[in-house]
Amino acid sequence: MAVAPGARIYEGTRIPFPTPTVLQLDERLRERGDILQINFGPNHPSTHGVLRLIVDLSGEEVVGLSAVIGYLHTGFEKSMEQKTWWKGITYPERIDYVGFQNNELVFVLAIEKLLELEVPEKATWMRMLLCELNRIHSHLVFLGTAALELGAISMFWYCFRERDLILDLVEMVCGTRMHTRYFQTGGLAEDVPIGFYPQAREFVEWMPKAIDDYERLLSSNEIWLERTRGIGLLSGDDAIALGQSGPVLRASGADWDLRKAEPYLAYDQVQFDVPVYPNGDVYDRYKVRVDEMRESTRIVEQCLDRLEGMEGQPWIADDRKVVLPPRHELHTSMESLIHHFKIVTEGYRVPEGEVYVAIESPRGESGCYVVSDGGAKPWRVKFRAPSFVALEATATCMRDALVADLIAIVGSLDSVMGDTDR
Repeated sequence: MAVAPGARIYEGTRIPFPTPTVLQLDERLRERGDILQINFGPNHPSTHGVLRLIVDLSGEEVVGLSAVIGYLHTGFEKSMEQKTWWKGITYPERIDYVGFQNNELVFVLAIEKLLELEVPEKATWMRMLLCELNRIHSHLVFLGTAALELGAISMFWYCFRERDLILDLVEMVCGTRMHTRYFQTGGLAEDVPIGFYPQAREFVEWMPKAIDDYERLLSSNEIWLERTRGIGLLSGDDAIALGQSGPVLRASGADWDLRKAEPYLAYDQVQFDVPVYPNGDVYDRYKVRVDEMRESTRIVEQCLDRLEGMEGQPWIADDRKVVLPPRHELHTSMESLIHHFKIVTEGYRVPEGEVYVAIESPRGESGCYVVSDGGAKPWRVKFRAPSFVALEATATCMRDALVADLIAIVGSLDSVMGDTDR
């Protein structure tokens, strides 16, 4: 691997040293009085949430930049430490509210790892199906908003049309369109509803044609190419040094995807490719996400093939100490009623220990670190937020950029501010 600029020598080995996360202004420019300092956000709609960028401009050239975060700080991690494991499941999906299903998954997987709880096969495949639908959903939000900011308004309507189809499927399964709480410790909250599989089949047949339309609209559009190619460059060495993951890392030439490298759920039992592009610009980050939508559609189709042969199989583990008893038993069994009451009111106890679980969310490595002291509440909860890490690359990507490129670059990093601030 080529050595990043500023690499340090450590015990005979070159270690890439992280590039600055703040683009420093040359003070000689300020002394000449040629610098205009402006705020992008935190209220401007083009900043992808409540993000404030302090930008120093010399004419139209960005010569200094720093990101100010914290405007959407919610204290989710500390709030989760005050709730039982049972009640805490509702919080992670509100952290990354665009990749809600994946965030819910990583916390539930962490609890199950501490409990050493086996999950039924049907629940595993359904979790994977919904997480891939959620990945497509997230990339559609990225593509629709990023294109809108560069003037391609029609893309917004097309992307949100398909997004609505996905949310229809989510609503059919969970009763809500976002923040589902469908993944429970031990499996799923309810069985897969009647009619879900045929409707999901219609979606996977339709989606590849829709993606073809997106590419016909953008990939050879002269304005789109001018605004994205060669803009916001992030080399592979810089991406690794800055801890990038997900589409941002793969668009810089690094072939790394946790679904392949460290498989979880049943990703080692499905066929899919990992899109990788070499240039590290806005265009390649767009291409990675478009290709990922195709691959996620392939995975959803394979999940449907498996799930349709699992009719009548259990969807949640049979452990009454951590899993709610079936609702029909509550009318006839006092023991079931007691278990139900105690789990909902007091929660269940998780063995003492600590774990870190990481998954490949739509934005990259989403990690959950939890510590249990043996009680009904987590002693510590900490999320590794890919949006926060991606935002650290903003200054590096803005080198030699113009102010008109700023929003395209910020959009291509695809940070969600709830995930950044937590």
